[in-house]
Amino acid sequence: MSRDALVVGINTYDRLKSLNAPAADGEAIAQILQQYGEFRVTRLPAVKDKENETIRIGKQTKVSLTQLERAIVQLFKPDGKPPDTALLYFSGHGLRKSVGIQEGFLATSEVNPDAGTWGLSLQWLRRLLQESEVRQQIVILDCCYSGEVLNFAEADPGDRGKGRDRCFIAASRDFEVAFEEINSQHSVLTAALLKGLEPKQHRWVSNYTLVDLLNQEHHPFPQRPIFANSGEAINLTRKWNSSLVDSTVQVSAICPYKGLSYFDCTEADANLFYGRTALTDELLEKVRSGNFLAVLGASGSGKSSVVRAGLLYQLQLGRRLSGSDTWQLKIFRPGINPLQNLALVFVESELSDIERAFQLAKAEELIAKGVIGLGQFITAAQTQRVVLVVDQFEEAFTQCQDITKRQQFFECVLGALQRDDNKLCLIITMRADFFGKCLEQEYGGLAKKIQDHLVTVTPMNREELETAIIKPAQQVNLAVEPELVSQMIADVEDSPGSLPLLQYTLTELWQQKTEEQLTLNAYTRLGGVRGTLQKRATEVYESLSLEEQQATKRIFLELTQLGEGTEDTRRQVVQQDLVTSQHPEAVINRIIQRLADEKLVVTSTLSNQIAVVDVAHEALIRHWLLLRKWIEESRDILRQKRKIEAAAIEWQDRRRVKDYLFQGKRLREAEDFQQQQTENLRLSDLAIEFIQASVRQRRNNRFQSIAFFLIIPLGLSVYVGIVIEKPIRITQLWQTVDAAREKNYNQARIQALEKLVQAGESLASKDFSGVNLRGANLSGANLSGANLSGANLNSAYLSSAYLSDAYLRSANLSIADFSSANLSGANLRGANLSSANLLGANLSSANLRGANLSVANLSVATLSSADLSSADLSSANLNRANLSNANLNRANLRGAYLVVAYLVVANLNGADLNGAVLNGADLFGADLRGANLRGADLSSAKLSRADLSSADLSSADLMYTKNLTPEQVKSAKNWDKAKYNKDFRAKLGLPPEPAK
Repeated sequence: MSRDALVVGINTYDRLKSLNAPAADGEAIAQILQQYGEFRVTRLPAVKDKENETIRIGKQTKVSLTQLERAIVQLFKPDGKPPDTALLYFSGHGLRKSVGIQEGFLATSEVNPDAGTWGLSLQWLRRLLQESEVRQQIVILDCCYSGEVLNFAEADPGDRGKGRDRCFIAASRDFEVAFEEINSQHSVLTAALLKGLEPKQHRWVSNYTLVDLLNQEHHPFPQRPIFANSGEAINLTRKWNSSLVDSTVQVSAICPYKGLSYFDCTEADANLFYGRTALTDELLEKVRSGNFLAVLGASGSGKSSVVRAGLLYQLQLGRRLSGSDTWQLKIFRPGINPLQNLALVFVESELSDIERAFQLAKAEELIAKGVIGLGQFITAAQTQRVVLVVDQFEEAFTQCQDITKRQQFFECVLGALQRDDNKLCLIITMRADFFGKCLEQEYGGLAKKIQDHLVTVTPMNREELETAIIKPAQQVNLAVEPELVSQMIADVEDSPGSLPLLQYTLTELWQQKTEEQLTLNAYTRLGGVRGTLQKRATEVYESLSLEEQQATKRIFLELTQLGEGTEDTRRQVVQQDLVTSQHPEAVINRIIQRLADEKLVVTSTLSNQIAVVDVAHEALIRHWLLLRKWIEESRDILRQKRKIEAAAIEWQDRRRVKDYLFQGKRLREAEDFQQQQTENLRLSDLAIEFIQASVRQRRNNRFQSIAFFLIIPLGLSVYVGIVIEKPIRITQLWQTVDAAREKNYNQARIQALEKLVQAGESLASKDFSGVNLRGANLSGANLSGANLSGANLNSAYLSSAYLSDAYLRSANLSIADFSSANLSGANLRGANLSSANLLGANLSSANLRGANLSVANLSVATLSSADLSSADLSSANLNRANLSNANLNRANLRGAYLVVAYLVVANLNGADLNGAVLNGADLFGADLRGANLRGADLSSAKLSRADLSSADLSSADLMYTKNLTPEQVKSAKNWDKAKYNKDFRAKLGLPPEPAK
């Protein structure tokens, strides 16, 4: 195996300060690579040591750009055959050029930034590495300039998952100072490298073990190396004076395969997880560079395993991405109640039941707030990033049947990604055949988000399959016949969803191993990959008693979710719900335990300690012929059963209102089903209760019908009454409204108004000025042009009401529900709308001068051209609200939530935006003259042509704000006390932020 290294150490510069450590650093690295790594080392600059007749790095010799370029090209793109491993070490000055764009350079001796010569471009190095055919590439940069360490990101090609092994190491983070060690001739980084590269045992030091040591190093300097590794481990050094000791342990009593279970993010599982290195690297690259990742593939393609044992485990280790070992990793499945399961991941596991219950209640309360609540969790997390993984995302469609809950869940997790700090990273795994479900509704742009950030899990190639079969066996000193490997690969190659079958078959082969070897004969006896699972499942079933077989059939049918345009999937069931009079709890528990022991089902507990059961893997549903037969025979019956149970759940959710009970043909069919299916597919207890309540309601209706026919002689008069009843009733209701002339609360008036609205009567242009209508339900009412000035509508329901041009001046509308209401052009001057729900309301051109909108929910509301001058919008939620051309002159927006709000050409002259959250807001052409922006979050906001004259920018966050010019900023007050990124600080002539 050929191994080449280029070691560069430049002390001498024409225009930059000369250095002391690089030549000594480079020479020490060169010697350790030669002595312990069998590297063929090229030194630059190279001089002859006359005393020893050897070549060493020159301390005073200069290095030109041409010399450095040629040496690096010879290392990574030589004329002949490239080496298997190539290592570049550079110690010297690093330069950063900021003219239009930022560029990094490795400084050669003749550099002169004033004359436009900067040295070797890192962008050039990146392209060279991408084109290089060297499989194992190592780049180590120990360089700084004027105390600022070069950020190595420009040199890193970043194309993870391309089949190369790469290692990048740099001296420290880009905002930190790099140091030389006290009483040492070496820099801090190189001193640590020398310590890590010197092997202590007769085994390899790899890039991963080296990074472990760098992470553990403690020294008095505020300096932390940064690194990125991808691919397999790269061997660097080892002791060569004796043969390698076999480090494997005789542990063949441990099965190295996982059967139908996924590989989890534990050391034990990750050490046996092989064949997905390239895919893991690709996922790591996506997480490094973005905040959303969708991992899609066929059922059984290994999505959960590669995310858990691949991606998450590597993040946990912190060997491949700098600092990822300090991130918070949270993983859950959506299940029936996705928001509840999301809340659960923020509850500490090691608590008493009482403490856990208390924390869960608080977590659910926060998550119920949706995006805001999840955002508070992310903000409060004491970590650089929170990685939130939603495994088996399709459960949001298969198990969560409540569309509203599903929509809220999607809006919550996707909405939280709008943050500008990149602190949240959302990862989902989903079966590819469920992507169509994401297109059925808008779902907050879910489908588009998935398309833009998709990684597809494709079947393993031959090399990857061979690795997945052989490598785990080698971990436990177990041999695998080459003929067996070839046959198994031939049986599963290019077959999506075959990995669980492969792992299950290998598990069964391990059970039948002979002389510590897996054999082709045993594989043939088992029936191959396809036959092993169904043969074993059938054997287990046939070993049960007749009573147990009947119960087992029902258990597997209950654990199957019928596909609607998709393949059938697994379905989580509460274990107690499997108990019936025919199959008591003791029998069910015994069968579940047996099936779990045979790895055919998986048992777990929910947060409230309720036991639940799952099919071990959908491969069982697809490939066990006996179960397929049961499903096809029972498909229609199962659909009917699930429909009845779904109706029962809706009835319970609607507080058991009789309007949701079955009647007529549907009730008769449900009764017939209950009578016929008691033995095979028993309805849930709730469904039985639902049918009984429907039967009672039918009986009551019959009694009412009998009473009606007893008074048939009165039929004609009743008929006439029905014909004329409605207009008479409407007239009576209006008389009740008119009779209540007093302004005080009048229950009869409110009830009459509610009934008028329900009857479709218009309340347009009516006079309700000063009237107390507290708590009235006027949802959907037509109140256009109505006079509601001074009216008390506290806690009233006005969702979807039509209030265009209504007069609501000085009205009390606090806590009222105006969601989706049309208030365009309404006069709400001085109205009290504190804590009102105006989600999605249309308030375009409305008069809201001096109105109290504190803590109101104006998310996605339209306020274009509205007059909000002097209005109180403190702590209001204006997320994604449209405020274009709005007049917010001297409005109180302290602490308001204006994330991604549309404030184009808005008048915010003199507005109080102290502590307001405006990240991502569009403030194009907005008038912010004299506005109070102290402590406001304007990161990533668009401020093109916005007028900031005399605005107070003390402690305002303007990091990454777009289209901002120094001239705009300098027209404001306290502009030098705001937060800017490093480059914009330079444009403003401000000194760099001090190192923390």
